[in-house]
Amino acid sequence: MNTKDPTTGQVRLDIWLWAARFFKTRSLGKQAVETGKIEIGGQRAKPSRAVRIGDVLNIVRGEERFEIQVQALSEQRGPAAQAQKLYLETEASRVAREAAIAQRRAERSGYKAPLSKPDKRARRLIRALGDIDAL
Repeated sequence: MNTKDPTTGQVRLDIWLWAARFFKTRSLGKQAVETGKIEIGGQRAKPSRAVRIGDVLNIVRGEERFEIQVQALSEQRGPAAQAQKLYLETEASRVAREAAIAQRRAERSGYKAPLSKPDKRARRLIRALGDIDAL
């Protein structure tokens, strides 16, 4: 199956996302495209849509959001250093993503796991939180 058109320089979107290491498998990339998590130029796309150099993609992966510009095409998955050369992330996207990561870290920093399982009295109090009339 030849998915790269040598005359026009195009690659299927789902294959490019996999080659650029945004998704671990091509089927996960296809699923993300079908559920609307990938936009090209502000428009929803199909997995078979051709990606061209210069296209701007908006990618939502979990809590991360990327806004990238396609720099090169590939239909083979290579090392991470090679995959990072396939796209260029916008500065605004990088700053927003790093700020979101820092915020999630700050929210987690106050959490301290309990040292042991709750005892019988504590379990009853925990259950009572769900039913306020139980107290």
